[in-house]
Amino acid sequence: MRRSSRRKGETPLKRMLCSALVLAVVVAGLCKCGEAQDYDLAAPGALPPPSVAVGGPATLFQNVRVFDGKSATLSVPSNVLVRNTVIERISVNPIAVDANENATIIAGNGRVLMPGLIDAHWHSFMAGTPQMLLMSATFDYLLLLATQQAELTLMQGFTTVRDLGGPVFGLKRAIDEGVMVGPRIYPSGAMISQTSGHGDFRFSFEVPRTLGGPLSHSEVEGIAAIADSPDEVRLRAREQLRQGASQIKVMAGGGVNSANNPIQSVQYTEPEIRAAVEAAENWGTYVTVHAYTPRAIRQAIAAGVKCIDHGQLIDEATVKLMADKGIWWSLQPLVDDEDMPPMDPATRKSALEVFAGTDNAYRLARKYKVKVAFGADVLFSPHVAGTRHGAQLTKLLRWYPPADILKMATADNGELMALSGFINPYPGKLGVVAEGALADLLLVDGNPLENIKLIEDPGKNFLIIMKNGTIYKNSLPK
Repeated sequence: MRRSSRRKGETPLKRMLCSALVLAVVVAGLCKCGEAQDYDLAAPGALPPPSVAVGGPATLFQNVRVFDGKSATLSVPSNVLVRNTVIERISVNPIAVDANENATIIAGNGRVLMPGLIDAHWHSFMAGTPQMLLMSATFDYLLLLATQQAELTLMQGFTTVRDLGGPVFGLKRAIDEGVMVGPRIYPSGAMISQTSGHGDFRFSFEVPRTLGGPLSHSEVEGIAAIADSPDEVRLRAREQLRQGASQIKVMAGGGVNSANNPIQSVQYTEPEIRAAVEAAENWGTYVTVHAYTPRAIRQAIAAGVKCIDHGQLIDEATVKLMADKGIWWSLQPLVDDEDMPPMDPATRKSALEVFAGTDNAYRLARKYKVKVAFGADVLFSPHVAGTRHGAQLTKLLRWYPPADILKMATADNGELMALSGFINPYPGKLGVVAEGALADLLLVDGNPLENIKLIEDPGKNFLIIMKNGTIYKNSLPK
């Protein structure tokens, strides 16, 4: 005989209410678990970081001569108060600070206070690592080398870099959160390249590429993104924006270190580049392109790009077009000197073409008053990236006086960084010493307007290096 499961006194209504109560408790528990699970699975960067670098307490620089990033002369002896991450006050009169504030007092003794340097064409992941090592070492090891290089970059006085290609989103975050030491990074993410373009770093066994097939090694690591057709370019550009790119980098022509494409080659079509431009503009930012030749540059301008990187093989008519359109020119002082790494014959042939065009490019840029940015574009060289970053800037003495060079690497480059619009990762004034500006500052033992070569020896001549209101180096005599 089947025994009834219904207990004494239990009615259908009571049974239903009990079931509902149990369900509510279970759902509530699942919701709590769901909240924790959502927290664990949230998108990278969406969680509150464990520690955010918000700058140090108040710092007062007393008796300093200020190079503000724009003027060709120094200020009269002044005092500069930094509070948290910004420059709060600049005055020729004494500035008082609360005794309870525990402010750091820096006796400038007439030394020069200037903005931190900015490099508009840098590769944090590749600048200081030899090429063969990049191709053979494990990715985690390469990231450790990039972290070491980031600190070396800051210690040479470069407080901001525009990174034009490489997997640096995690490095940027670690620096911003104070986990690692390094400059502000404006990341582009992966360099977008057509098949056989300047960013096609595939090994021979990774060819041919199959649409929808597995990604190549360099694509998996986030160094490059190969895209053919406007739709693919748009997709890859949006992927970089999703990860936090502040601008998009597109390879619009051949390059020096290009085994599979000549430097004179024009890469992509106007509709393909325009697809990247549209994706960037919808995010409030812009596209910069790698291009050397007039035809590649003109096609990119027609597609709507805002910045040309390189351009040493340009002609005068194209320079005039850039000036008329207000296009930024991120130009590098590439010359045949001791800082050039060893090259195979084919690479050196292309490099010599670029070197021969550098002088003409700078002269035309000055003639037509194009907006020129400084970028070093150091690659694969631990020595140059680690010790001669400032020396790349002083090479501009062939074409510019010291005041113009320093303005280019501070206020002008700061203006270019701001072109990233409402997704600017560091909103605020960069590259200037002004009230309300972000506190990226160098205290120089000497006057760089008179002797700009002081920046070639940052270990000796940069006594204070401050970024975001935090002092990272203080070698003032005790």
